[in-house]
Amino acid sequence: MSEPAGNGPGLRLSGVVMGFRQGDRRLDVLQGVDLAIAPGEIVALVGPSGAGKSTLLHIAGLLEQPDSGEVWLDGGDCAALSDSRRTALRCRTLGFVYQFHHLLPEFSALENVVIPQMVAGRSRAEASGGARELLATVGLEARVDHRPGQLSGGEQQRVAIARALANRPSVLLADEPTGNLDPHTAADVFAVLMTRVREGGLAALVATHNLELSRRMDRVLRLEEGRVT
Repeated sequence: MSEPAGNGPGLRLSGVVMGFRQGDRRLDVLQGVDLAIAPGEIVALVGPSGAGKSTLLHIAGLLEQPDSGEVWLDGGDCAALSDSRRTALRCRTLGFVYQFHHLLPEFSALENVVIPQMVAGRSRAEASGGARELLATVGLEARVDHRPGQLSGGEQQRVAIARALANRPSVLLADEPTGNLDPHTAADVFAVLMTRVREGGLAALVATHNLELSRRMDRVLRLEEGRVT
């Protein structure tokens, strides 16, 4: 197993196997993946296109169930939970950042960060206060009322980071979070991401093709031929 530097993993996968049917044959994507990430640690996941990085993130994020193996979050094995319990745990424990920000275009930056909090049960007043604080921490206090179309690519991705942190997750999963940005903007956005992970004590797994950014993380895990090294 690829062990974390800290004490007690915030995220742990053990013996995760996942495959898909292609006609009359099976394609084995993950073949016994083991990994563990400690709170406050940011880990890069690299590998060739098609290696299964997104599949691994989906399993870690309880969006897909593995064929076998364990996914430990919040102190328990979550791999076989019911859909309703997986959804509740995702809302409480996990934050997601994607290559494309997936912001709601008809809502302001503030509203994009408010909505997931209200879905989690917070009042609008409480959610608005929390959203303003989060947007300020990512340098967007002057842009809270702007819609995504009025923001630059880097600003949109900062809103996406704030949204991912809105429900105070313990684990952050990111899939090519800077892949749609120019190198200078990517470095700025990644610096914001690292700061939030460190200060919030999150366990973060970041899939990326950007080798320069991966070298700035605590560890680099390589996914190849279905296994993590």
